[in-house]
Amino acid sequence: MSLTSFTIAEARTKLRAKEFSAVELTEAYLAAMEQGAGLNAFITTTPEIARERAKAADARLKSGSTAALEGIPLGIKDLFCTEGVLTTAASHILDGFKPRYESTVTAKLRDAGSVMLGKLNLDEFAMGSATITSFYGPTKNPWKARNSNADLVPGGSSGGSAASVAGGLALGATGTDTGGSIRQPAAFAGIVGVKPTYGRCSRWGVVAFASSLDQAGPMTRTVRDSAIMLGVMCGHDPKDSTSANRAVPDFEAALARGVKGLRIGIPKEYRPDGLNAEVSALWDQGMQWLKDAGATPVEISLPHTKYALPTYYIVAPAEASSNLARYDGVRFGLRVPGQSLDEMYSKTRAAGFGAEVKRRVLIGTYVLSAGYYDAYYLKAQKVRALIAKDFDDAFEKVDAILTPTAPSAAFAIGERMDDPVAMYLNDVFTVPASLAGIPGASVPAGLTSTGLPLGLQVLTKRWDEETMFAVCQVLEDAAQFKRLV
Repeated sequence: MSLTSFTIAEARTKLRAKEFSAVELTEAYLAAMEQGAGLNAFITTTPEIARERAKAADARLKSGSTAALEGIPLGIKDLFCTEGVLTTAASHILDGFKPRYESTVTAKLRDAGSVMLGKLNLDEFAMGSATITSFYGPTKNPWKARNSNADLVPGGSSGGSAASVAGGLALGATGTDTGGSIRQPAAFAGIVGVKPTYGRCSRWGVVAFASSLDQAGPMTRTVRDSAIMLGVMCGHDPKDSTSANRAVPDFEAALARGVKGLRIGIPKEYRPDGLNAEVSALWDQGMQWLKDAGATPVEISLPHTKYALPTYYIVAPAEASSNLARYDGVRFGLRVPGQSLDEMYSKTRAAGFGAEVKRRVLIGTYVLSAGYYDAYYLKAQKVRALIAKDFDDAFEKVDAILTPTAPSAAFAIGERMDDPVAMYLNDVFTVPASLAGIPGASVPAGLTSTGLPLGLQVLTKRWDEETMFAVCQVLEDAAQFKRLV
């Protein structure tokens, strides 16, 4: 059996039992990364750091370390600042930027003994649903449709993370989710992706896209692996004012709870006319699995769901236009000289930002401008509050909500590039939970007729990741999904 075929939980057990060393495991992944370079999952590889950390992990394992991720090789989405290592957010404008500090999440992973393999590709500044807007080129999904050789998108923005985990180039990876950027690529690549409650993981040291929505989370091969990683990643951080001062539960212990007696909400608004028949059938199958395990389905209504996408595409670009104002060629990254300061600003931003980032900055600046703020941004914030209230009301009747993760399976690279609205519709099932700040996870649950993965999404109330993990574990056990690795 190949060293790269184990899950985090299995590798952890074998490392502690000295069946192989962290150095051996890391070398196996570095070799797999070279072999799988064609996926373009990594922007920067860090083999020297990986070997150094693996060696240190072996020394600690020898002295009996039981740290949660001791010796486990992980990939880091290139949105997390890593000390002394190029951090680009997949944008030309951050050329050469090597932070002098480490993000809180990656510091926690490092301190728990994990081994950083490198920095993973993403949509530029996390803006996209297919990992095709990266300055460093698109990432390819390791899955292929049956009888087709077309390269497929891995979803986005955490597409490099999804491809690396699904393709066996990393044991797990960090992702960030603003409107579905962990859950949707997890569904496209047949892995597990978890967006925790907003405030559960520190955003300090994560390059900001939309500050009231961005949340870090794990992307792994199994539900247990995500529970292990999330337990390390989250916790209060005084450096982040949005970080919640709450105890971190034992997520791994929650996996054994089962769903007996739980009420599972099925929102009628998530079954629009024209919903893909295979997606719909899998959703029904998922509910049947939960029923068989002792849960009760309850039809619920989330009446403001239809306003979620337009609300998101006002709020997120507005926050992005403010956050991206700092990239001006003065302090770090790319600088294109000009005759004046203003000319240097405009030339740097014109050369440094890609088309999708420019589109969102323009939308955001427009909705925040005098005369339009009340008509768009303020109204969107009010609708966002109504969307959150829909979920609050629903969770008075149910313990968890089950929906599809994405409206389709992975599509071909280049297929929807010219239609931004078609691309935005990929997030139709994931955006509402982001706006409400509730936790959500995608579990691979089945294949299309052409052999491509489909995911089911589990949502729970704020701070109740434990119930989410319990439901996800039952779905995973029932689905018996066959991973690529």
